[in-house]
Amino acid sequence: MVVGGGGRPPVCPGGQRLELLGPTVTSRFPPQLVSRGFRPLLGSGGALGIVNSGLIPSLVWKLQREEEEIQALLLDTLAACLMEDATEALASRVVPFLKEKLLSTSSNIRSKAAHTLIAVSIPLEGKIQVWQHDVIPILVHLLKDKEEEVQANAAGALMNATVTTEGKYAALDVEATGPLLQLLGASLSKARLNAIKALTMLAEAPEGRKLLQSHVATFRVLEEDFSPAVQRAAQVALKVIEWKP
Repeated sequence: MVVGGGGRPPVCPGGQRLELLGPTVTSRFPPQLVSRGFRPLLGSGGALGIVNSGLIPSLVWKLQREEEEIQALLLDTLAACLMEDATEALASRVVPFLKEKLLSTSSNIRSKAAHTLIAVSIPLEGKIQVWQHDVIPILVHLLKDKEEEVQANAAGALMNATVTTEGKYAALDVEATGPLLQLLGASLSKARLNAIKALTMLAEAPEGRKLLQSHVATFRVLEEDFSPAVQRAAQVALKVIEWKP
């Protein structure tokens, strides 16, 4: 067992010990990561250190084999790392594995999987894979999840995945505008913000713009939202929805 400072096992987010990831993985972590744990490092360059150490394929591989408690830890770690570089994860079939986690009976795992997909779908290749692996219909379904955090993260993943033309029409084909419009009234500002941005992406398609033109008044109300980010997003959405060729 690798021991950190003071003779105590290194601790990960949520109080999990780093050793729970297994010796195959932990033996390859940078020494400072092992001795200090994930939490302080992921916010200060540690995520990039994990990426540069070539650990991402191992983390993706373990995601499909570990118990739920460790899956949550792995998803948190992957989400931070993929914000830095998603290349290795995409090559390691992270999208199909995350798709499976979106169907978990645990709302915590569903939420974290959707959050990780936000990072996965930042690069173009990630957007393409999310579309190719039919993840978009599942994300749209999760917009109606009983947990608002799941809804918010699903909307965030859709926001990125619908940047491409294929992503837009995949979402429109499963009637994503309806549940996204419902989220505009969510109590969680992140849910409102992500829903507005996803709807803005859909409004870039003529069919999406036509569907949303009857909801202009809703976006006008959101221009007065208490969240400045929501206000700005609503203003951008209105410009796209009201644009005339």
